[in-house]
Amino acid sequence: MPHASVTNSDRLAVLRDLLLTKGVRQYGLDNVSQLEHALQAAWLAERAGEDDAMVTAALLHDVGHMVHDLGDELGENPAAHGIDDVHEEAGRRFLAAWFADDVTAPVRLHVDAKRFLCGSEPDYFAKLSPDSVLSLKLQGGPMDADEQALFAALPFSADAVRLRRYDDAAKVPALATPHVDHFLRYVERSLTV
Repeated sequence: MPHASVTNSDRLAVLRDLLLTKGVRQYGLDNVSQLEHALQAAWLAERAGEDDAMVTAALLHDVGHMVHDLGDELGENPAAHGIDDVHEEAGRRFLAAWFADDVTAPVRLHVDAKRFLCGSEPDYFAKLSPDSVLSLKLQGGPMDADEQALFAALPFSADAVRLRRYDDAAKVPALATPHVDHFLRYVERSLTV
Protein backbone atom coordinates (compact mmCIF):
# COMPACT_ATOMS: atom_id res chain seq x y z
CA MET A 1 0.00 0.00 0.00
CA PRO A 2 1.52 3.37 -0.96
CA HIS A 3 2.28 5.85 1.78
CA ALA A 4 0.10 8.92 1.89
CA SER A 5 2.06 12.12 1.42
CA VAL A 6 2.75 14.23 4.46
CA THR A 7 0.45 17.24 4.54
CA ASN A 8 0.94 20.66 6.08
CA SER A 9 -1.58 19.61 8.72
CA ASP A 10 0.68 16.68 9.58
CA ARG A 11 3.71 18.98 9.83
CA LEU A 12 1.85 21.42 12.06
CA ALA A 13 0.73 18.55 14.28
CA VAL A 14 4.34 17.35 14.65
CA LEU A 15 5.56 20.83 15.61
CA ARG A 16 2.63 21.45 17.95
CA ASP A 17 3.17 18.12 19.67
CA LEU A 18 6.91 18.75 20.01
CA LEU A 19 6.32 22.14 21.65
CA LEU A 20 3.59 20.83 23.96
CA THR A 21 5.49 17.72 25.07
CA LYS A 22 9.22 18.52 25.00
CA GLY A 23 8.48 22.17 25.71
CA VAL A 24 7.47 21.42 29.29
CA ARG A 25 11.15 21.14 30.22
CA GLN A 26 12.76 24.04 32.02
CA TYR A 27 14.58 26.53 29.83
CA GLY A 28 18.14 26.31 31.17
CA LEU A 29 18.57 28.20 34.42
CA ASP A 30 15.63 30.52 33.78
CA ASN A 31 12.31 30.14 35.57
CA VAL A 32 10.35 29.47 32.39
CA SER A 33 9.76 26.34 30.35
CA GLN A 34 10.97 25.85 26.79
CA LEU A 35 7.35 26.36 25.67
CA GLU A 36 6.90 29.58 27.66
CA HIS A 37 10.15 30.88 26.20
CA ALA A 38 9.08 29.99 22.65
CA LEU A 39 5.65 31.57 23.06
CA GLN A 40 7.09 34.75 24.56
CA ALA A 41 9.62 35.11 21.73
CA ALA A 42 6.94 34.58 19.08
CA TRP A 43 4.59 37.01 20.81
CA LEU A 44 7.31 39.67 20.96
CA ALA A 45 7.99 39.18 17.24
CA GLU A 46 4.27 39.35 16.44
CA ARG A 47 3.80 42.51 18.51
CA ALA A 48 6.77 44.09 16.70
CA GLY A 49 4.98 43.53 13.37
CA GLU A 50 7.40 40.90 12.08
CA ASP A 51 6.48 38.80 9.05
CA ASP A 52 5.36 35.16 9.12
CA ALA A 53 8.90 33.80 8.77
CA MET A 54 10.26 35.80 11.70
CA VAL A 55 7.36 34.92 14.00
CA THR A 56 7.91 31.27 13.03
CA ALA A 57 11.66 31.55 13.64
CA ALA A 58 10.99 33.14 17.03
CA LEU A 59 8.59 30.35 17.99
CA LEU A 60 10.97 27.61 16.85
CA HIS A 61 14.41 29.16 17.44
CA ASP A 62 15.28 26.77 20.28
CA VAL A 63 13.70 23.63 18.81
CA GLY A 64 17.22 22.22 18.67
CA HIS A 65 17.12 21.88 22.47
CA MET A 66 14.06 19.65 22.01
CA VAL A 67 15.45 17.43 19.25
CA HIS A 68 19.14 17.03 20.07
CA ASP A 69 20.38 13.52 20.80
CA LEU A 70 22.33 14.19 23.99
CA GLY A 71 19.91 12.16 26.07
CA ASP A 72 18.25 13.00 29.34
CA GLU A 73 21.28 12.31 31.54
CA LEU A 74 22.45 15.92 31.13
CA GLY A 75 19.14 17.28 32.34
CA GLU A 76 17.68 20.48 31.01
CA ASN A 77 20.92 22.47 31.00
CA PRO A 78 23.82 20.78 29.15
CA ALA A 79 25.89 23.98 29.50
CA ALA A 80 26.06 23.37 33.26
CA HIS A 81 27.98 20.19 32.38
CA GLY A 82 30.34 22.04 30.04
CA ILE A 83 28.49 20.82 26.94
CA ASP A 84 27.45 23.06 24.06
CA ASP A 85 24.49 21.20 22.56
CA VAL A 86 24.88 23.24 19.34
CA HIS A 87 21.11 23.60 19.38
CA GLU A 88 21.17 26.27 16.70
CA GLU A 89 22.52 23.78 14.14
CA ALA A 90 20.30 20.93 15.36
CA GLY A 91 17.32 23.25 15.02
CA ARG A 92 18.31 24.37 11.53
CA ARG A 93 18.71 20.76 10.39
CA PHE A 94 15.36 19.77 11.88
CA LEU A 95 13.52 22.71 10.30
CA ALA A 96 15.27 22.66 6.90
CA ALA A 97 12.99 19.96 5.49
CA TRP A 98 9.93 22.18 5.86
CA PHE A 99 11.10 25.81 5.86
CA ALA A 100 13.17 28.13 3.69
CA ASP A 101 16.20 30.16 4.73
CA ASP A 102 14.07 33.06 5.99
CA VAL A 103 13.12 30.77 8.91
CA THR A 104 16.15 28.48 9.21
CA ALA A 105 18.95 31.04 8.82
CA PRO A 106 17.93 33.22 11.79
CA VAL A 107 17.53 30.04 13.86
CA ARG A 108 21.03 28.91 12.87
CA LEU A 109 22.52 32.37 13.46
CA HIS A 110 20.83 33.37 16.73
CA VAL A 111 23.74 32.09 18.85
CA ASP A 112 26.26 33.92 16.67
CA ALA A 113 24.03 36.99 17.01
CA LYS A 114 24.55 36.82 20.78
CA ARG A 115 28.31 36.62 20.26
CA PHE A 116 28.08 39.51 17.78
CA LEU A 117 26.12 41.71 20.18
CA CYS A 118 28.47 40.91 23.06
CA GLY A 119 31.38 42.09 20.94
CA SER A 120 29.73 45.09 19.32
CA GLU A 121 27.55 46.62 22.06
CA PRO A 122 29.42 47.46 25.28
CA ASP A 123 26.37 47.08 27.56
CA TYR A 124 24.89 43.95 25.95
CA PHE A 125 26.83 41.37 27.98
CA ALA A 126 25.56 42.83 31.27
CA LYS A 127 21.96 42.18 30.12
CA LEU A 128 22.46 38.46 29.56
CA SER A 129 20.83 35.95 31.87
CA PRO A 130 23.18 33.73 33.90
CA ASP A 131 22.38 30.82 31.59
CA SER A 132 23.29 32.87 28.49
CA VAL A 133 26.58 33.93 30.09
CA LEU A 134 27.39 30.29 30.85
CA SER A 135 26.59 29.11 27.33
CA LEU A 136 28.41 32.08 25.74
CA LYS A 137 31.72 30.74 27.02
CA LEU A 138 31.04 27.38 25.36
CA GLN A 139 29.89 29.03 22.13
CA GLY A 140 33.10 30.95 21.51
CA GLY A 141 32.67 34.11 23.58
CA PRO A 142 32.19 37.63 22.23
CA MET A 143 33.14 38.17 18.58
CA ASP A 144 36.20 40.25 17.79
CA ALA A 145 36.02 43.01 15.15
CA ASP A 146 36.93 40.69 12.27
CA GLU A 147 34.31 38.13 13.28
CA GLN A 148 31.73 40.89 13.66
CA ALA A 149 32.39 42.11 10.10
CA LEU A 150 32.04 38.58 8.72
CA PHE A 151 28.82 38.00 10.66
CA ALA A 152 27.29 41.33 9.60
CA ALA A 153 27.90 40.46 5.93
CA LEU A 154 25.94 37.18 6.14
CA PRO A 155 22.45 36.96 4.64
CA PHE A 156 19.85 37.08 7.44
CA SER A 157 22.31 38.38 10.05
CA ALA A 158 20.08 41.39 10.77
CA ASP A 159 17.11 39.02 11.21
CA ALA A 160 19.20 36.90 13.58
CA VAL A 161 20.03 39.97 15.68
CA ARG A 162 16.33 40.86 15.96
CA LEU A 163 15.54 37.26 16.84
CA ARG A 164 18.27 37.34 19.49
CA ARG A 165 16.68 40.37 21.12
CA TYR A 166 13.31 38.58 21.27
CA ASP A 167 15.12 35.55 22.68
CA ASP A 168 16.75 37.64 25.42
CA ALA A 169 13.45 39.26 26.42
CA ALA A 170 11.45 36.01 26.41
CA LYS A 171 12.31 34.81 29.91
CA VAL A 172 9.56 36.31 32.08
CA PRO A 173 8.08 33.85 34.60
CA ALA A 174 4.29 33.43 34.47
CA LEU A 175 3.82 35.87 31.57
CA ALA A 176 0.47 35.30 29.89
CA THR A 177 0.85 34.78 26.13
CA PRO A 178 -1.36 33.39 23.40
CA HIS A 179 -1.47 29.58 23.15
CA VAL A 180 0.73 27.74 20.66
CA ASP A 181 -2.30 27.30 18.37
CA HIS A 182 -2.41 31.09 17.91
CA PHE A 183 1.04 31.01 16.27
CA LEU A 184 0.47 28.00 14.03
CA ARG A 185 -1.06 30.22 11.32
CA TYR A 186 2.34 31.94 10.95
CA VAL A 187 4.04 28.57 10.85
CA GLU A 188 1.62 27.23 8.24
CA ARG A 189 2.15 30.23 5.97
CA SER A 190 5.93 29.74 6.29
CA LEU A 191 5.98 26.08 5.29
CA THR A 192 7.67 25.57 1.93
CA VAL A 193 6.21 22.23 0.91
